[in-house]
Amino acid sequence: MQWRKSSYSGSQTECVEIGFSASTIAVRDTKNHAAGTLHFPTATWHAFRTHLQAR
Repeated sequence: MQWRKSSYSGSQTECVEIGFSASTIAVRDTKNHAAGTLHFPTATWHAFRTHLQAR
């Protein structure tokens, strides 16, 4: 899985990273990978983003 940190984060280290695969979006803490990863179905993640962008 390829991980990506938002360009809005700049050089900050206290951020979240998003990982993309064909069917899952994963979210994790950039400073504490051992804390675990949240996994969301791609459709759920896109609905979440659409909701946020509409606000």
